Amino acid sequence: MQALRQSVFRTWPRLSYGAGAPVQGQRALPEEVAVALSYNGSTQAVMMATPADLTDFAYGFSLTEGIAQPAEIESVEVVETPHGLDVQIWLQPQAEARLAKRRRTMAGPVGCGLCGIDSLEEATRKMAVVPASAFQMTAAEVRAAVASLPGAQPLHDATRAAHAACFWSNGLIAAREDVGRHNALDKLTGHLIRTPHRDGAVILTSRVSIDMVQKVAALGAPVLIAVSTPTAQATALAESVGITLIALARPGSFEVFTHTNRISKETADVA
Repeated sequence: MQALRQSVFRTWPRLSYGAGAPVQGQRALPEEVAVALSYNGSTQAVMMATPADLTDFAYGFSLTEGIAQPAEIESVEVVETPHGLDVQIWLQPQAEARLAKRRRTMAGPVGCGLCGIDSLEEATRKMAVVPASAFQMTAAEVRAAVASLPGAQPLHDATRAAHAACFWSNGLIAAREDVGRHNALDKLTGHLIRTPHRDGAVILTSRVSIDMVQKVAALGAPVLIAVSTPTAQATALAESVGITLIALARPGSFEVFTHTNRISKETADVA
């Protein structure tokens, strides 16, 4: 697990009101800076993000937004500017050509979860089915995975204002945090696609919308665990692409919505 870097938050003076007189003190607040994602010299998107793990962010965003496969990325450099950070990503010619064609059809500004998309068809694009996998979890392992989250969120612990995306495979093996839930998942994805790992489960501390399932499908993870309720559309997509969607997950209980066969039958004692 990466050590918390002081640059990702700062302390701020505040007055705390409670039962008695207000109390002076300080509160840790997460940093949020403008981060541009530029491909071959042209900016594709600008996010407000936590200024950490930006190379992971570049790789993960490129994959989950359908811009480039990891092997099509030649280099990544983070450049500090007066207005924020510019993540400069250089693509191989075939990926650059695809992106140029995509840019010609863009109508205008885009949202953080659907970057560079200007059509309903692309926003609800078909995803490849997650590759077949023998990966399964017992109910006890699901509960253990959720229970492991508090130790993996140093920025959240310091500020109470960050999302986390984690990866579990016989234990928690990776975690990334960001003020943006999409950013946290992209950072985790970027780390995983550059690091050898077994099949496992993505764990999200945020809500599950259809774009988050699209990102997990792009990664190819067979299981998605979330602490909140998914949307109906996100659940339908998880069903269609072969992802086991577990939600409302707590250390003592959870609900399985799709592909329940990945919860081992012999110990399926779901609370």
